[in-house]
Amino acid sequence: MQNIEAYQKSFTKYLEDFAINREPVNLYEPVNYILKLGGKRLRPVLTLMTADIFGRKAEMAMNAALSVEVFHNFSLIHDDIMDDAPLRRGKATVHEKWDINTGILSGDAMLILAYQLFENYEPRIFQALAKLFSKTALEVCEGQQYDIDFETRNDVTIPEYLKMIEYKTAVLVGAAMKMGAIVAEASEEDQNLIYDFGRYLGVAFQLQDDYLDAFGNPETFGKQVGGDILEHKKTYLYLKTQELGSEAEKSNLLDLMTNIALSDSEKVEKVKLLFNASGAADATQSAVKDYTKKAFSVLEKLNISNDKKQLLLLFGEQLMNRRV
Repeated sequence: MQNIEAYQKSFTKYLEDFAINREPVNLYEPVNYILKLGGKRLRPVLTLMTADIFGRKAEMAMNAALSVEVFHNFSLIHDDIMDDAPLRRGKATVHEKWDINTGILSGDAMLILAYQLFENYEPRIFQALAKLFSKTALEVCEGQQYDIDFETRNDVTIPEYLKMIEYKTAVLVGAAMKMGAIVAEASEEDQNLIYDFGRYLGVAFQLQDDYLDAFGNPETFGKQVGGDILEHKKTYLYLKTQELGSEAEKSNLLDLMTNIALSDSEKVEKVKLLFNASGAADATQSAVKDYTKKAFSVLEKLNISNDKKQLLLLFGEQLMNRRV
């Protein structure tokens, strides 16, 4: 077994070699651009690690890992267009650097390229990977639509929000791990179990992201702290304040979110005080722990050695305790 950094290093090298030098340049240059912007590479690392855990060399899963990363970045291009986001990982977004039409078309090409990477596997594995990929890609689209719908709704519930982040974020984490298990030809039972492990960790990851967006260290978080507050997003923190807060706290939260007289920093600080006072901040951290424990409970059923279970346990703990 390798450590996380080793998987990241080998995948990054494979990704660099993947550069597409074809015409038309204006279709493929944005693809190379978004793929080279960096990022945690969490999902492809999970694919490689899972293949290794089930007894197959990580290199055998490299194309599946690359497919996951290409798909993830395709979704980011389109998300950035929908959000009219100017920056991605500190650099200009594709639609800003080129234009919206290029962003749409290059994103579409990436979705097709992600599928093509499965052609490197024998038919039985290709079919299993493609079937999982289709299901996951559709769920990610559904999650994105839920997220858009929530922007204009004031009656979003906690279960609805959890479903949204499961589809938008967590299913791709689960799929990344299951792809590694498919390439390793693990049993169907183990494939489904590792999927659930990844899915639960994915929910924990997003809930931790919600928390760090408000309470993270701006020097390590990598994004603007309080960005979700300024964008009036109905995150887990927001919804828990509505659920747990007093009538005064709920009213104050609504007033603060729509108050245009406050500076950005004032708004963020006042909303954070409400998140703490209502108990929403503590509830969010508890939810992160609960979903991490759900993931860990799956490990007991996996048909792998205790050493490998320990590796997955350590990875989950690092995610739960991350500050970036």
